[in-house]
Amino acid sequence: MIAGLVHKLCLFQVIAVAKSSDIVLMVLDASKSEGHRQILTKELEAVGLRLNKRPPQIYFKKKKTGGISFNSTMPLTHVDEKLCYQILHEYKIHNAEILFREDATVDDFIDVIEGNRKYMKCVYVYNKIDVIGIDDVDNLARQPNSVVISCNLRLNFDRLLAKMWEEMGLVRVYTKPQGQQPDFGDPVVLSVVCNANSLYFWTDAMLVLVGVSSNFGTTICVPQDRGGCSVEDFCNHIHRSLVKDVKYVLVWGISARHYPQHCGLAHALHDEDVVQVVKKKEGNEGARGRFKSHSDAPARISDRQKKAPLKQ
Repeated sequence: MIAGLVHKLCLFQVIAVAKSSDIVLMVLDASKSEGHRQILTKELEAVGLRLNKRPPQIYFKKKKTGGISFNSTMPLTHVDEKLCYQILHEYKIHNAEILFREDATVDDFIDVIEGNRKYMKCVYVYNKIDVIGIDDVDNLARQPNSVVISCNLRLNFDRLLAKMWEEMGLVRVYTKPQGQQPDFGDPVVLSVVCNANSLYFWTDAMLVLVGVSSNFGTTICVPQDRGGCSVEDFCNHIHRSLVKDVKYVLVWGISARHYPQHCGLAHALHDEDVVQVVKKKEGNEGARGRFKSHSDAPARISDRQKKAPLKQ
């Protein structure tokens, strides 16, 4: 492992694609020291990836005139107003509005100014647990965001898959046509995370593109721009015009209080829910039987067009 690997191998295109993924799996050797993890973390931070961090609560907006406006909602211990002015002067920014909502550091403020940082979740996967002691395995497994596996003996793969599914926040929703059985073969995958279509393993040499697989044998395509987990997002994923035609939705699953439950567009769906969409009928829905009108005339008499009086 060599520091500065990304710059020497010119992997900027691969890193650019990795920024659109849901999660990063950093595969490490359990028999080696923690220095490899630190080197890989620095390599990813050098290209703008922030692992297991949330965006800093700093409001920054450039202006054309008015100078620099600096405010904070709490005492700052890492930066002050003078230091912020010096940093903005280095970036040739002389008119801006700044508001600190937390005690952020200088690096956080620079990340906000750059505006091209990607905050992603990362799971540290420790391989080769079959060559170390049980106490070392227990210590690695208790670390945050860490999973221990053995590719040689195929150990703990189910736990790794569950951890990936939990961190990505994927929700499988099954469709049910009216009068038919649910289709459990092709679910609609939703997620709170947006703009994600791939998964990457960061190894000692480079990034290897793989698909999200349920059995580590077949590749499942994850849809891009999944939006959210509500019924409206589910309808938009199927077709954009479906939301306008929805009358009500029947839901079976964990999110339903009873089976089936009549839900609206704001209902939040859970994993493995079954959804049946009932569309509005065309024509006059309020009338029944012989009272149903098939004409295009307005329903109210006052809205109808008056005929010209007969000639006398």
